[in-house]
Amino acid sequence: MVIEKKTVKRDSSPKPTSEKEISLPEASKDFWLRLDNAAKIYPAIQSRELTTVFRLSAVLKDRVKIKPFLEAVQRLEERFPYYKMKPKKGFFWYYLQYYNEKMAVRPDLGLLCRSFEKNELIFRILLKENKVSVEFSHILTDGKGAFEFLKSLLLTYFEVCCLIDTDALSYLKPEETPSAEEFEDAFSTHFQERLPFPLKIPTAFHLPFRLKPLPRFEVLSFSIPAKEIIAIVRKYNVTLTVYLVGVYLSALQTIYNQLSPAKKRRSRKVFRIQVPINLRKLYHSKTMRNFSLFVTPEIDLRLGKYTFEEILKTVHHLMQLETDVKLINKIISRNVGAERNVLLKNTPLFIKSLILYFTYSIEGTRKYSGVITNLGKVSFSPQADRLIEYFQFIPPPPNKVLKVNCGVIGFEDKLILSFGNITTSHQLEQEFVSILIGEGIPVKVIS
Repeated sequence: MVIEKKTVKRDSSPKPTSEKEISLPEASKDFWLRLDNAAKIYPAIQSRELTTVFRLSAVLKDRVKIKPFLEAVQRLEERFPYYKMKPKKGFFWYYLQYYNEKMAVRPDLGLLCRSFEKNELIFRILLKENKVSVEFSHILTDGKGAFEFLKSLLLTYFEVCCLIDTDALSYLKPEETPSAEEFEDAFSTHFQERLPFPLKIPTAFHLPFRLKPLPRFEVLSFSIPAKEIIAIVRKYNVTLTVYLVGVYLSALQTIYNQLSPAKKRRSRKVFRIQVPINLRKLYHSKTMRNFSLFVTPEIDLRLGKYTFEEILKTVHHLMQLETDVKLINKIISRNVGAERNVLLKNTPLFIKSLILYFTYSIEGTRKYSGVITNLGKVSFSPQADRLIEYFQFIPPPPNKVLKVNCGVIGFEDKLILSFGNITTSHQLEQEFVSILIGEGIPVKVIS
């Protein structure tokens, strides 16, 4: 396979040491961005193992043709300048500096969701036979932003191959000029001052499994017929996300119930799941950077054992409440307000990084039992969809406290669940799948 080699161009222009407002110049070496509110934590916590890198893949029905694919990538070179970035250190904050480098295409041979080298752009395009993958650092964007990039890449490729007519399709087209809204920090745009902060939450239950030796991260994916699971979801009168969170909590409860009495006494009794929600629809935003927050449905076993129906009822009402825009405003106000605090704002970066690292260790891991990210059902057009077998979403490698996470994406008649795991046990995946099979939903391992 012939792959375009990456060329590194040194930018000798002076770099800013503090933040400023910018407007998008045409292919300007002076284009730089402040990290959005969600991204600010990632440089402080990322490592070779905790990479903060996620993957989106499209498995096509036919093998990718290299020459047209490279032409499609070339057409997109100027369309996404806010992704052709490298993180740089300022005195007070990290920032993103534009680098006019080619978007290299590489063979998909290495570890999943691996970290980026210091001199790399912080996203990559990967190919393997009929599979097109993109991996993004969460510093750049979230799953929705990355999917829009993958969508543009695939539709442009299909057009170059003369397989579809894209004129009437809605996507970020190569010939379009990026709008300023695409690279705005939507958290700051929708920030409201002087709102009350959300209540603090107690520490949650964590899986008791041992960590694997390095490299730890592995992925196990399952394919589920969409029609069958949607029929079950409708029976319970909940959404698909609520149902999957309910299955996750039920699996955790089963694992807890199988612990020895001594381990039960030492374990936390609150089971809480992080569920990212896309805020673009709530706030009518077109940003291609991070714009998602977590809702955190939970059950508390100090109140007794939950039936599956009770779990679904609890998750349904908590998610209804927590996705109310007024409560979301409180979270945005707390998060953005913290970065605008005069004392923190004027604190040197090396001290900020320590504060962010310890905040993440306390608030970002110990408060949650797991993470499930549902990107929803995706579709391009009848013409384009017939060229695709399925999509797959793999969240970033979980930290040593959460240990396992799950990414979900639907396409046509398939729902693909991908579990990222850094432990020696697959009990969570087994319990999760057992519940689905017990509901009459067929499950197939795909990787």
